[in-house]
Amino acid sequence: MSTSYKTLTVSHIKEEAPGVKEITFTQGADQVTYKPGQYLTLVLPTKLGEIRRSYSITSAPALNEPLAVGVKRIPNGAFSRFLTDTLQVGDRLLTTGAGGFFTLPDELEKYKQVFFLAAGSGITPIFSLLKTVLYTCPDLKVVLVYSNSTKERTMFREPLEQLAETFKDRLHIEFLYSNSADLARARLHKELLHDLLRTYAHAPFSETLFYICGPLNYRRLCFYTLRQADVPLENIRREIFNTEQAMPVMLPPDTEPHHVTILFRGQEYRLEVQHPTTILQAARAAGITLSYSCETGRCGNCVAKCTSGEVWMANNEVLTEKETAQGLILTCVGYPVGGDAVIELD
Repeated sequence: MSTSYKTLTVSHIKEEAPGVKEITFTQGADQVTYKPGQYLTLVLPTKLGEIRRSYSITSAPALNEPLAVGVKRIPNGAFSRFLTDTLQVGDRLLTTGAGGFFTLPDELEKYKQVFFLAAGSGITPIFSLLKTVLYTCPDLKVVLVYSNSTKERTMFREPLEQLAETFKDRLHIEFLYSNSADLARARLHKELLHDLLRTYAHAPFSETLFYICGPLNYRRLCFYTLRQADVPLENIRREIFNTEQAMPVMLPPDTEPHHVTILFRGQEYRLEVQHPTTILQAARAAGITLSYSCETGRCGNCVAKCTSGEVWMANNEVLTEKETAQGLILTCVGYPVGGDAVIELD
């Protein structure tokens, strides 16, 4: 077992909606530092090897809330079924810590409004962000558009309604239910989102942040509608939820073997990497315990910085153009191209 793992003890389990549970940790949680909007990567050892999955953190560190994550049961998901069906209070779980880029910007004071767009369990990272903004940024106006199939299947409905009452001068929540008799305001669609923007956007889009989390088609609808409304690309943040979808098959422009030097925790490792083996796979084969989770370029847990040479990525749904320009890469989909490379990790 890796010495880099931290052990968390489950202190509370609450069913937030059918098939969705919030799991809270106390003992060991002080070892985990995180930002609102990030996820926690949990590790499940099995006879066939370890399983890693990332679950969004629902607690807000600024409020000193106990560390908690939201877990939706996936019918064919071994880890999620274990967490929702078998896990009990007092059980212990392993974690590699928190990660992710679905966070608030450092220069938050330059914005005047935040729109959160969530569907189903997509509320989990947004719940942490929402609480943080409301309690720590008194000048920010906030809008939450939250889609669910029914009122009964809505996660955090009661605490959200309490927040709407507490911050009624700053927070507006638009609950949308698929079973609503008012079909025009049941599911979110392009015209409805445009209407909500016209009604509740009180600041220029250049001074407004947008956070999107939900299923793929929902994210696409929100993203393209916002872009059609001339929302700046850099003001739109998206969180990828289903990291188990097949990754697009792409070949790097260079499939020859090259050496990758990895600078990690004060150590230097030199590996030969050649497609179809990724940098992460080569590191794991050499016994180097780098951080990872999805292995599809969708979660960002394996991020590193390329300081020399070039690393080509087969898929990237996490890093922005600005971040890749700074040399950030994803080792789980990364291959050295054009020669040897050097990467650094924390």
